Amino acid sequence: MTNFLKGDIVRTGPTLIAALFLTIVCSSSLYALCVKVPKANLRTGPGTNYEIGWTVYKYMPLEKVGVSLSGNWYAVKDLDNTVLWIHRNLVTTQYRCIVVNTEKVNVRKGPDTGYQKRFDTPMEKYYSARILNRKGNWIKIIDGDNDTGWIHKDYLWIR
Repeated sequence: MTNFLKGDIVRTGPTLIAALFLTIVCSSSLYALCVKVPKANLRTGPGTNYEIGWTVYKYMPLEKVGVSLSGNWYAVKDLDNTVLWIHRNLVTTQYRCIVVNTEKVNVRKGPDTGYQKRFDTPMEKYYSARILNRKGNWIKIIDGDNDTGWIHKDYLWIR
């Protein structure tokens, strides 16, 4: 990391400053966040005056990669490595979450392919849920509708 002496003058654009800030923060505070509200907007910058990048739903996992100067907004990375911003009151670290990372995946009634499918249709990519339990390579989840089931970890992005 570069240290600046008191009195050094640095002239640069806001984009470079933001990138430098995220780099410094990223090196020390990567960790998992989980959306705790029914619906949340991810924004292109740290404030409601910035455009909505996309909308996520309860239990969407995100990886914290930075913090606004006010401390109220987190820069977060999603499954697709897109970095956007979310207000800190919309997320939690109290539990772990997953998102489906493949086009479709079956949810099972137990932790093995020998168990029946839990639903008539598979979960689709970007479907999010909260982790309840683990058994080997299988993750027991609960979704926003309180439906539960088991999914193999290879089909999930876990944070």
